[in-house]
Amino acid sequence: MKVLLRILGAVLGLLVVLGIAQFVASESGEVVVLTTSDAQGNSHETRVWVVDHEGKAWLRAGAAMQAWYGRLTARPNVEVERNGNRRRYIAVPQPLLRPVVNDLMLEKYGWADRFIGALFGRDDAIPIRLDPNAR
Repeated sequence: MKVLLRILGAVLGLLVVLGIAQFVASESGEVVVLTTSDAQGNSHETRVWVVDHEGKAWLRAGAAMQAWYGRLTARPNVEVERNGNRRRYIAVPQPLLRPVVNDLMLEKYGWADRFIGALFGRDDAIPIRLDPNAR
């Protein structure tokens, strides 16, 4: 029984360390606040990484099953707070640019992007271009 408890404790400790490391990695570098809306019109804030490419800001969803990505595709009018400035955008998923945006994320976020990629992979990542929306 003691051996089982030690193994269980070690596994739990490892999960806690991985969770802390994931949080630290996710919050490393520039993080913006993305505001999406659900079907009832409620706002949801999500902290995400951002890169710039060809004069536009780009986000990346790890996979299509993420809740914020589902809200974004259903209602592409979003807001992003970056460097203290809040702006409106139309979010446009661009899956074909995955290699480009993945490379830009790796270049900008370095070890943190490698760590998150090792945990969750990047094969299903979806780049999202933010087009300014004057509405």
